[in-house]
Amino acid sequence: MDSLVSLAAEIADCRQCDRLVEWREQVALEKRAAFRDEDYWGLGVPGFGDPAAKVMIVGLAPAAHGANRTGRVFTGDRSGDFLFASLHRTGFANQSFARHIGDGLQLTDAYVTAAVRCAPPANKPTTEERDNCRPFIERELDLLRKVRVFVALGQFGYQVTCSILGVRPRPKFGHGVVVPLSEHGCERTGNIVCSFHPSQQNTFTGRLTEAMLDQVFLTARELAELGPA
Repeated sequence: MDSLVSLAAEIADCRQCDRLVEWREQVALEKRAAFRDEDYWGLGVPGFGDPAAKVMIVGLAPAAHGANRTGRVFTGDRSGDFLFASLHRTGFANQSFARHIGDGLQLTDAYVTAAVRCAPPANKPTTEERDNCRPFIERELDLLRKVRVFVALGQFGYQVTCSILGVRPRPKFGHGVVVPLSEHGCERTGNIVCSFHPSQQNTFTGRLTEAMLDQVFLTARELAELGPA
C-alpha cells in the first residue's frame, strides 16, 4: 500500500537520472567550506509537511548545499529561510526557521514539495529529468486528497503543477495570479496561486518581498477556507 513514508524512501533511493545522481553525490563529497564538518544527505529529497494538508507548495528542485545537504526540502538555504518565515507569519508553520531535520519545524495544513527531487547542476533540470520525477509528485497528490490549493513557486513549478492537474489552456504565469481549476478542464477542484520563487535572485533584488509572499499564502488560506492566520 502506497504511503508518504514509503514514497519518501523511494525518492531517496532513486537513481534514474545519471547526471543528477552524479552531481548530488559530487556536491555531497566536496561540500561547501562552511559545511565541511557536516554529513550531506546526497540523495533524492522527499516532500515534507502535514499529511492532511489543504495547501501544497511546489518548488523547483533541492539546492545543492540546502536540501541536498539537510535532506529536507527548502531547508538550510536562503530560499528556505524566506519561505518558512512567511509560512510562520501566515499560520502554516510553528517556527520561522528551517535548519535541519529534527529542528522542531512542523507544518499545519501545508505540504512542501518540488518538481525535481535531486539538486541539478546550475539549478537547471532537463526536460527528461523533470518528466522522470513526475510520478513522484503525482503519487503525492493521490495521497494528499485534502489539498485544494496549489502554490506554485516560479514558472517551472507552475508549469509542472498545471501539467499534472491537466490545466488547459494554461494561463500566463504572474505573481499573485489565481487559476481556478474548475475553469480549465480539471477533474480536481481547487485553485493554483502563483508566486515568484523565493530565490536570492528575486528576494535580494526586491522582485519578491516579504509582504508579497505573505499575501500569496494569505490568499491560499482564504481559498482553502482555513480562516485567518
